[in-house]
Amino acid sequence: MLVYRSHEIKNIISMNIESHFLETSIAEFKKYKAMGDKVLQRLSENELHYVPDGESNSIAIIVKHMSGNMISRWTDFLTSDGEKPTRERDAEFEDYKETREELIQIWEDGWKVFLDTLHSLRPEDMMATVYIRKEPHTVMKAFIRQLTHYAYHVGQMIYLAKHIKGSNWESLSIPKGKSSEFLNKAPETPF
Repeated sequence: MLVYRSHEIKNIISMNIESHFLETSIAEFKKYKAMGDKVLQRLSENELHYVPDGESNSIAIIVKHMSGNMISRWTDFLTSDGEKPTRERDAEFEDYKETREELIQIWEDGWKVFLDTLHSLRPEDMMATVYIRKEPHTVMKAFIRQLTHYAYHVGQMIYLAKHIKGSNWESLSIPKGKSSEFLNKAPETPF
């Protein structure tokens, strides 16, 4: 019969939770990237730079901001503050009329740094302390902070794209009035 000490059981449970958190977080981040990818694929260069009013940001600006954030936060993630002195955050909010291809490259550059870092992390890193703007976070807390930040901005991108495309927009989730149809096609649940 196998006998575990209480600290060994705690370590086993903790590793499983941390592994699950890491895997689930990576999957969720990839979903938001995929939604952003679809927005970028569906819009023209001019549409990417559309600004509804003087206080709003275009999708181009959001892309540059997210990429700048990702590169700053996730470069040397475990060993340096997430707000790098080399980041020019204010410049992320200037529209330099980048081409569609340049914007896609900026988007991909940020996601590459970010996803490469996520894939390099191990479950035992989840409770390590990292810093963002000199504020301590566990890695798990930093993940949650960034997931909400990126979801917020991808949501803005989708909202703007829907506004731009109007009735020509193809939904990225369940379209209006199609919930019953979706539920009827969904696999059965065990309850």
